[in-house]
Amino acid sequence: MERPLILVTNDDGITAPGIRNLISFMNEIGEVIVVAPDSPQSGKGHAITINSTLSYEEVSLDGPQTDYSCSGTPVDCVKMALDKILKRRPDIVVSGINHGANSSINVIYSGTMSAAVEAGVEGIPAIGFSLLDFSWEADFTQAKEFIQNIVKRTLEKPMPRGIVLNVNIPKLPAGEIKGIKVCKQANAKWEESFDERVNPHGKKYYWLTGYFNNMDESEDADETALANGYISIVPVKFDLTAYEYMKTLEEVMNF
Repeated sequence: MERPLILVTNDDGITAPGIRNLISFMNEIGEVIVVAPDSPQSGKGHAITINSTLSYEEVSLDGPQTDYSCSGTPVDCVKMALDKILKRRPDIVVSGINHGANSSINVIYSGTMSAAVEAGVEGIPAIGFSLLDFSWEADFTQAKEFIQNIVKRTLEKPMPRGIVLNVNIPKLPAGEIKGIKVCKQANAKWEESFDERVNPHGKKYYWLTGYFNNMDESEDADETALANGYISIVPVKFDLTAYEYMKTLEEVMNF
């Protein structure tokens, strides 16, 4: 049988340890094509490039896969792969492994998850993987078996069109990860402020600062699962319609 075609991308850049590990994991499952940003693109969300040109080039890094470095955002990478690079539609798109969490509210800022969502828009099964460790020297191998099993099961039974998976992995040795839990997105947010400073020329500038505020202690929240040593999987939709409010809105607007 033909091996599944797996498109791999990320937002930390094509040389980041997270994506290099993910590529090696995916090489054991299928034929891998990599299209990833040529530089870090964290926090870009679903941004696309519209006011400048895009380019890509094949690069030689490691392994049997084919790697392409793209000048754009993670979403640009997926669009470029589907339109210009791949000979056929991939069977699955995997994004990551992100250096740091993309749980709860982080999903809307994440370039890692936005790449997966873009694949979902095109009707392609997709998963974003993140490890709760920002270190460049993070140990991604602890999650290898879990990641491979999640990808294999998704290939065997893809999600309904329009749904992608947001997978977050706690910073624990493999033997201490308790398992996998399907979760909801926790009610949490960043409490942010801008630290004001003045440069030597007297001009003000600002650094974004703040802290993470988790307001959700429910058992089925992703933050709860991660805190208790579980991998969290949240099914994510790109349809942001608040269906439960539509009827009330009609009444409010007197339509």
